[in-house]
Amino acid sequence: MNPSETGHLSSPALLQKIDKLREQNIGQHVPLPQLVVVGDQSSGKSALLESVTGISFPRDVELCTRHATQITMRRDRQTRVEIRIIPGPQASEEHKTRLEAYIHTMPSSKELRSSFLDILSEANVRMGIRTDMSLKTGTVFSEDILKIEICGPKEDYLTVIDVPGIFRNHTEGVTTKEDIALVNNLVRRYIKDKRTIILAVLPSNVDIATQEILALAEEYDKLGERTLGVLTKPDLVKESSAKQAVCNLVAGKRRPLSLGYYIARNRGADDDDRVEQDALELMFRQEPWSTLPPDRVGIPALKKRLESLLTQITRREFPSLRREITEMQAECQREIDSLGPARPSEREQRNYLCGIAERFEDYRRGAIDAKYAYYDFFDKSDVRLITGLVNLTVAFGHLFQLHGHVHKFQDVGRTEPEIEVFLGEDGPEPSPIELRESLRNVLATCGTDIKDEFPELGDLVTDQTEIDSPEDGIMEWIKTLHIQSRGMDLGTFSPDLLSSVFGEQSRPWDKMVRVYMGEVVRLIHHFMTKALHAVCSDDEITKNIWSIILDPVLQRYRAGLDQAVLLVEVERRQRPFTLNGSFNEEVQAARGKRIREILKSKAWKSASSFSEDRVKMVINLDDVLDANTAKTNEQHLQEEIHDNVCSYYHLAVDRFMDNIFRQAVGYHLLTGPSSPLTVFSQGWVIDLEPKTLELIAGEKEAAKKRRKILNNKSKALKEALETLRS
Repeated sequence: MNPSETGHLSSPALLQKIDKLREQNIGQHVPLPQLVVVGDQSSGKSALLESVTGISFPRDVELCTRHATQITMRRDRQTRVEIRIIPGPQASEEHKTRLEAYIHTMPSSKELRSSFLDILSEANVRMGIRTDMSLKTGTVFSEDILKIEICGPKEDYLTVIDVPGIFRNHTEGVTTKEDIALVNNLVRRYIKDKRTIILAVLPSNVDIATQEILALAEEYDKLGERTLGVLTKPDLVKESSAKQAVCNLVAGKRRPLSLGYYIARNRGADDDDRVEQDALELMFRQEPWSTLPPDRVGIPALKKRLESLLTQITRREFPSLRREITEMQAECQREIDSLGPARPSEREQRNYLCGIAERFEDYRRGAIDAKYAYYDFFDKSDVRLITGLVNLTVAFGHLFQLHGHVHKFQDVGRTEPEIEVFLGEDGPEPSPIELRESLRNVLATCGTDIKDEFPELGDLVTDQTEIDSPEDGIMEWIKTLHIQSRGMDLGTFSPDLLSSVFGEQSRPWDKMVRVYMGEVVRLIHHFMTKALHAVCSDDEITKNIWSIILDPVLQRYRAGLDQAVLLVEVERRQRPFTLNGSFNEEVQAARGKRIREILKSKAWKSASSFSEDRVKMVINLDDVLDANTAKTNEQHLQEEIHDNVCSYYHLAVDRFMDNIFRQAVGYHLLTGPSSPLTVFSQGWVIDLEPKTLELIAGEKEAAKKRRKILNNKSKALKEALETLRS
C-alpha cells in the first residue's frame, strides 16, 4: 500500500473538514465522501459496528436503530467523547433548536459504552421518536442523525455512518408497512451517490443470492466499484461446502466486487462481554478459513481497509467537492438576486419597482437613439427598435410608390426612381402582393425577424392584406370621368374633377397605411415585452406590470393609428392644394415633353453639327404651332388632368410618407409625451397607489419562503467553503 493510501499525510485534516461539513448538514445539498453501513436487521450489523467502533449497539428489535448514526473516531492527545444530534434536511426551526441544544460529553469511551442505551433513549426523545411502543405519539424512524465523536491517542481516523437495518415484515404495534418503505428509501438516499462507499453487511450462513442489500447496492453501483461486502456470523456456518462457498466469496471466485469481501467474527448476543475480539477470531486459524488472505480476515484488517478507503475517496473527491459547492453557492446567489431585494415595506417596494422602470427607460432611450453598444440587451437585432422601424418604413415607402395608386400614370415629365427591395420570391414587383408578408420578409432579411403574434393587439395589427398592382388605361379612365362630370366649361375642367381623380387614384392608401401601422405597433410591442422581461427577471411581477399598463398602452397605439388614418383623410378628401414650387415645374415639364414627343418625327439634323457626338435637332416654327393645335379640346383637357394629378400625386406621396413617419409613428408612438413607450416609467411608479404597488411588487408568500430557503442555503454553502479553505 503506497503512502497516499495510508492516510497518514494530510488525511486527518481532510477527514475533519468532511466531518465538519456533515455536521453543517451540507450533505443535503452536496453529496459527501462517506462510508455507510447497510444490511438487514438480522445481518449482524450492530455486532460489526461494536467491533469496529467499540460502541455496544442494541440488538433487540424494539431498541434497534431508528435513525442514522455517525460514528467519528479521531486521534487526539486528550481522551473525550462528544455526542450531538444533526437535524434532518426537512426539520423545522423549532425542531432544529431543540436538537442543537443537545450536547452530551464524557471523558472516555468506557463511560460511553456503559451509558449508551440511556443516551440512545434520550436522543430518541429529542428526535420525537416513539420510545414506548404502546403509545401512539411520535414517529418510529427519524431523518435526524446522531453524531458520536470519539477522540483519544489510540483512536483511528475513521468515520462510518450506520443506517437503520432493512426489514421486510412489519411488527404489530411496533412498525408498519409504511415504515418498511421509509427505511428502504432512507437507505437508498444514503447509498445512491458516487462518493459513498457501501459497506454491505451479509450473514455468512445465508445464501448470498438471496441478500436484498446486494441487489439494492447494485441499483446504484452497477459495476460493484464502491461496494465492499462484509461477511458476518462465520461461526454459524457448519457444513464444509457452505464454508467453502464463503471462502470463494472472500477469494473473489463468486459474485466478485471491485472492493472485495471481508470476513469478521463478532460478539453475538449470547457471548460474554468480557470475550476479547482476538479470542473470537481464533477460529480463522482453522481450515478452511486459514487459507484466506490475512488482509481480508478479521476486524483489524477491515478497519485498516475502511480507513484507507475513506482517505482515498476523500482525497479523490475533495477538489470536485469544493468546485461543486462553489458553483452551487454562485447559482444560489444568482437565484437570490433574481428575486430582487426583500421588500416588506411600501418604500422598499417603490424603490425596487423604480429600479426596474429606470432600466426600462434606459433601454427605451437606447432603442430610439440607436445606442446599441451600451447594453448587451441589444445584441439581438429583433430589439433594435429604431433600426427595425426605419427598415420597415423604407420598405413600405417603396411598396407605396409601386402599389399605392389604382392606375399607372403615363411616363410624362417624371423619371420614376429605381426601387430595389426584397419583396418575395416572385421578384421586385409581384402582382397581386401580400403587403403584410412582404413587409415582414423585408424585416427578416434585415435581421429583424419577429415571429411573435400578440392577440391583445386585436384589430390594431391588420390581417395579411392583398394589394393589386396599378392597372393600365389611365387616359381612358380619365376620359370617362371627364365625360361623366363635365359641365358648361369652355375649354376647362372643374377643380372637383381633380379631387375625384386624385381620391380614386389614392384609394389603396387607407388599407396600406393600416397594414404599415399594424407592423409598427407590432415592432414596438415586441420591444416592450422583451425589454420588460430583460429588466425584471420575476415573471410574476412582469405579468402584474403588464396587466396594469396594457390598457393605456393599447390606447396610445390606437391614437397613433388614428393619426395615420387622419393623415390619409386629409390627403385624400381635401381639395388638392400645394405651395410647393416643384408642382408647377413638373406640370410644365410634362407639357414640354408632350410637345417634344409630337415634334420628334418632324425634326432634322442641323447642318452646323460638327460631329456625331454633338448632333443638334432643329424644327420648323410652324410645326410648333401645329403641335399645339393638333389636339382636340377633350384630348388637351384629359392630358391636363393627367399631368396635374400625376404631378400632385407624387408630391403628395412624398409629403404623406414624411408626415406618417414623423407624426403618427415618431410623435405618437416613439418620442411624444403620449408614446406607449413612456407608460411604464419612474413617474408612473411614484404615482402608484399603495394597494396597487403592493399588488405589483409585494412579495408573495411563496417568494418569501423561497428567499428564506435560499438565504439559509447560501449561508450554509458559504460556511462550507470557509471550512474547506481553512
